[in-house]
Amino acid sequence: MTHGIFRPPTPRNEPVDDFAPGSPSRASLKAALERMSAEEIEVPLIIGGEEVRTGDTREMVMPHAHGHRLGVFHQAGEAEVKRAIDAASAAKADWEALPWEERAAVFLRAAELLAGPWRDTLNASTMLGQSKTAHQAEIDAACELIDFWRFNVSYAERVYAEQPESSPGMWNRLEHRPLDGFVFAVTPFNFTSIAGNLPTAPALMGNTCLWKPASTSVYSNYFLMKLFEEAGLPPGVINFVPGSGAKVGDPVFADSRLGGVHFTGSTEVFQGMWRTVGENIQSYTQYPRLVGETGGKDFVFAHASSDPAALSVALLRGAFEYQGQKCSAASRAYLPQSLWGDVRDRLAADVGQVKMGDVRDFTNFMGAVIDASSFRTQSEAIEGAKASASAAEVVIGGECDDSEGYFVQPTLIEARDPRYDTMRTELFGPVLTVHVYEDNAFEDALDLCATTSDYALTGAIFANERAAVDVAARRLRFAAGNFYINDKPTGAVVGQQPFGGSRASGTNDKAGSILNLVRWVSPRTIKETFAPPTDWRYPFLAES
Repeated sequence: MTHGIFRPPTPRNEPVDDFAPGSPSRASLKAALERMSAEEIEVPLIIGGEEVRTGDTREMVMPHAHGHRLGVFHQAGEAEVKRAIDAASAAKADWEALPWEERAAVFLRAAELLAGPWRDTLNASTMLGQSKTAHQAEIDAACELIDFWRFNVSYAERVYAEQPESSPGMWNRLEHRPLDGFVFAVTPFNFTSIAGNLPTAPALMGNTCLWKPASTSVYSNYFLMKLFEEAGLPPGVINFVPGSGAKVGDPVFADSRLGGVHFTGSTEVFQGMWRTVGENIQSYTQYPRLVGETGGKDFVFAHASSDPAALSVALLRGAFEYQGQKCSAASRAYLPQSLWGDVRDRLAADVGQVKMGDVRDFTNFMGAVIDASSFRTQSEAIEGAKASASAAEVVIGGECDDSEGYFVQPTLIEARDPRYDTMRTELFGPVLTVHVYEDNAFEDALDLCATTSDYALTGAIFANERAAVDVAARRLRFAAGNFYINDKPTGAVVGQQPFGGSRASGTNDKAGSILNLVRWVSPRTIKETFAPPTDWRYPFLAES
């Protein structure tokens, strides 16, 4: 064993490649896309380092070409989940006993592998399986995940360095132990980086995990699991168990060893998990930590002093990049009457130039929504607005076509009723709803924005008048956990804007910050007295 106070490399945000025409990175990514789209793979479960095939398989397809099969994956049932829990439990003692810097080295190596030889594989698999453009895949599957691993190691050092004061004659120490039991990581389809972070953040702190990826992102997530193995992650520390929510979740929540849940997904699913944990609370050997980032109905609020050009670009990018399938995507906006006509015309002109299609064509700005269920949700919302007599009107886009891929045009709805359904309901697609308010009703409109949605994830204020920015920031203080001034409400960067919201948007434990890692440790205070007293009597007992 080595001895020293080790400090990890200072983290820096990974540069984003622009894949410019003629660049080697563009040619390399294109080659990976061609190679990977031409083959089908079979994805097993990985439990205790062993590949497990159940025979209960499901297809993996491209959302933008749903007739194109990427392969199949095996789904876990109760027996495999129990086996995975046992594997995580068996691996725990050795993993938590490793010096923290040895655990950290695994994830620093994973970051380097992803920055280099694994970059094309993770970007291409994210593009093919989740219909992300090259840019959206790069900022997610490569850069953000590299940042998570590098910055989390730095945050872990800060957690371990947090120590109490000591009075003369004693030494007080604080040990940051992993949680009792195992952690259940449940990850979404929309960000490969979240899929990589949710199981690894607890693992970095000495925990072992079960990882249930979203069924629509198993393709890229399997390559992540193989990357973990190449980086040196020991068997059983993270166990890869794709499958249906109930078949995987039910045996997990029934097991007394459940120590925590790290979740990103829908509000309804997380509330169901919380409810189940509450109902089972007497059966657990500890109180499970519940960390969840869920839905959003994210807003852009414009003051009359806003720059219309900057505002329209922020709305287009914030609402329609990655087809609006971001927890942070702008899905409702409040615009003053004086700006509405100008912004609407700018958006119409810009949206008219947006190309949508197969993400292997780098001229496309948008791909397809993730699956048939999402396509149906967007279509029904758009048709509802078209059929609305007076409450709402589709003013841009509104066309949907699932004949080859699940394509939904970028759509702008004007809601005359500020509490119209698409101003309140999360759609998770390329549908932006705007409510136009009278310029002299600025503060009343702020109150509408603050109270219309149950969510409180991200939001933005656009204004050149500083007093308006100040008023909006105060009135909307609890309406968003990530608040932006003169910027779109998407694109949080690890180490710069820790991400998370409150209310129905989650527990606000801020992925990409020290706050998240603190949730995966259980501190123990140690007090050592160097020369303990040998007489029970205190001085005050003496008569003189």
